[in-house]
Amino acid sequence: MKNRTGYSLQRTMIVYFLLIGMASLFVSIEFIVDTQRPALKQELSANFRAYSRGDMAYNQVFKPIERIRRKAVLTIAIIMFVLLIVLTMFVKNISEPLQHMIEKARKIAGGDLRQTVNIGSRNELAELGQVINELTSNLQEAVLLSSNICEAGGTAIDDLDRLVAAPKPDDDLRAAAGRDLEVLRLEIAQLRELSDYFRFYSGEEA
Repeated sequence: MKNRTGYSLQRTMIVYFLLIGMASLFVSIEFIVDTQRPALKQELSANFRAYSRGDMAYNQVFKPIERIRRKAVLTIAIIMFVLLIVLTMFVKNISEPLQHMIEKARKIAGGDLRQTVNIGSRNELAELGQVINELTSNLQEAVLLSSNICEAGGTAIDDLDRLVAAPKPDDDLRAAAGRDLEVLRLEIAQLRELSDYFRFYSGEEA
């Protein structure tokens, strides 16, 4: 498994916040520029003078402000559209994969080791999903070895019981018991080898 993925979840989150920040900054700059323009002040002064002379209706005086208001409404609509895109990307690339992994992990914790995590993206979430799959595979191997040991142990015990109960055990019975013990010994060795890869919880560890 690769330690680093092609795309970083951290960079994705930074891009999302930059999109929102740039959209908000754009609105703020546009509003400041529009309200500080000398032409706006001159146009409003001219409209007030024309209104005082009776050459302009009252609803025409604030036409420049109305233009700014319409522009502000349009800009806010653009920001809401950007926010909708960012939210959709967040749900698709982060929230849904997390929910998928939580559901799979719950089933695995419930004993269903057939579950696998499938993340289509290439980020830390996909890497975490691959780690969960590897953990599940290790658990499957440990459970399978334990099951094989139980089966081999049961067979060996049966043969040993027959060997002990027989008044004069023959060579075939001894050979069968020896084979079963050898199989059990190999299975235990494999399980011990697998357990060496795991570290178990200790109350002294931080």
